[in-house]
Formats: sequence, structure tokens, C-alpha cells
Amino acid sequence: MPHRFEKHYSREEATALLPQVRVWLDRVKELRGTLAQCEQRLGGLRGGGEDLGGDLVGKWIKAIAGLKEVLDEFHQREIFIKDLERGLLDFPAIIGGREVFLCWERDEENVEFWHELDTGYSGREPL
Repeated sequence: MPHRFEKHYSREEATALLPQVRVWLDRVKELRGTLAQCEQRLGGLRGGGEDLGGDLVGKWIKAIAGLKEVLDEFHQREIFIKDLERGLLDFPAIIGGREVFLCWERDEENVEFWHELDTGYSGREPL
């Protein structure tokens, strides 16, 4: 049976990526905050006939580009973000000959759980 994903992680490989993953998640949180600030300020300016060019738009565009860059890091590695606020991620893996997800949440020290491809967080089981 063909696999849905090209990359499959061992528990050790996924765990080894966690320091970098935490940096990426911090960056996403920071950039989302910047975007929210810019969008709030831009929303206030739009109604007043203000010039929407300049530094604010430049900052907004840089935040969008930065966000895309970080999200591409996850995409290129086939690491799936399931909940950005919680830092909930899935790593494709093979367990017992079946394709599954290793499941990790930001407050967890290591990769300790897995679930079937179609069950999600509610189907998590300890490794």
C-alpha cells in the first residue's frame, strides 16, 4: 500500500528537531503579533483618508514574508501544524508497518505520543 507522505520520522529524529521547532514556533508567534498590530493600525488609518504607504505597510509586508518563510520550514519537512496557538504538531511516521503521526505539543519535553492518520489529538496513545 503506497504511503501518503514521503518523509517519515523516527521518534529520535522528531525529538532531535524539537529545539529548532520551538524557535520556529516562537518566531511565528512574534510575527503574528506584529501582523495583528499592523493590521489594527492600518484598519484605523483606512477610514481617515490617510496615506497607507511607508513604514507601517513595509513592516506588515516583512511580517507576512517572514511568516511564509517560517511556515515553509515546516512544509518542506512535512511537519504538520495542527494548532498554532498550542504548538501542536504531527510528524509522519511508520509504526508496526502502518503510516501514523507522531504527535507533539509545545509544553511536552519530548515526542511521547502517536495517533492514526485520521484520528487526530483525541486518538493519541503513548509510544
